[in-house]
Amino acid sequence: MKIVVDDKIPYIRETLGLLADEVVALRGAEITADDVRDADVLVVRTRTRCDERLLSGSKVQLVATATIGFDHIDTEYMQRAGIAWTNCPGCNAASVAQYVECALLLLVREEGFRRGKPADANERFCLKGATIGIVGCGHVGSKVKAVAERLGMRVLICDPPLEEAFEQFPSPIVQHQVFVPLSTIEQEADVITFHVPLTTEGHFATWHMADEAFFHRLARVPYIINTSRGEVVDNDALLRALEEGRVRDAVVDVWEHEPDLNRRLLEKVFIGTPHIAGYSADGKANADNMVVDAICHQFHLPRPALIVPPSLPEDFVYSGDALELYNPLVDSQRLKKCPEDFEKLRNNYPLRREQYDK
Repeated sequence: MKIVVDDKIPYIRETLGLLADEVVALRGAEITADDVRDADVLVVRTRTRCDERLLSGSKVQLVATATIGFDHIDTEYMQRAGIAWTNCPGCNAASVAQYVECALLLLVREEGFRRGKPADANERFCLKGATIGIVGCGHVGSKVKAVAERLGMRVLICDPPLEEAFEQFPSPIVQHQVFVPLSTIEQEADVITFHVPLTTEGHFATWHMADEAFFHRLARVPYIINTSRGEVVDNDALLRALEEGRVRDAVVDVWEHEPDLNRRLLEKVFIGTPHIAGYSADGKANADNMVVDAICHQFHLPRPALIVPPSLPEDFVYSGDALELYNPLVDSQRLKKCPEDFEKLRNNYPLRREQYDK
């Protein structure tokens, strides 16, 4: 067996070597049809477009992306070509929830988080009692909901596809879930955070869900957080909303036209990071294990030992403050200093853990 793998997927190469005769690690954006022609498995991230141009005439039987999203995979072609594919839903959900929690804590500590209409601008307060609107309550959004509730926030959930699914197939797990329309969040939320996949067609299309009209409908001058896909929020419209005072501030991890992000928007936002909200070592190890599971299942191979993330340094000091484990302002400062290093910062991301394991 031969496996071609994105060289920036950490921790996985040794385990792949236990499964395959040959493992070839290449830069994801530069993987070509010639590279995969005699491969059995292709393991990628979002930077590799997996379609007919790449895979036609190859031996590839399985494409595994070590990511939640799969918009870089032409699923229709995969079905026509008889190529199995898999993604890793939920692998980094806890990592993104950690990012959102730390961003909220920083809004309080660094910005003196405020809520309400402009008339309330002098009110400084903690997160307890503030209203957060979570748009999308799947793997990530549900964990963000748990974080917000733990912080004492009032939570509003908007997820029309999920709401429709539960109406058709009631589930006791979510029997107490209350959904609201986006319009309610626009009127009542002090923070609005997006956790939806990118879709461009259909009744629930999310492309530019937060557009110019959305920002004009906002009633409470909220904070905006986007860790979903860059195109879910119209970046130009968000910049205008910030400049005109319709949005109090923003935390942006995903951008339109990555890596060529809107630099004026980057300068304006409170926190701007290079698409790394889900980049904890824990989340990456989860994705690795899901990829290995898929390969073993596809080829009927025995499962090697689980991949575990590295431990924090021996001299790491932890007092229980979440910002000691992760402070997104550090990532933001790096990106704002060198926006041209967007890809470099992603590909050489430092060790980050979701928990203290000493």
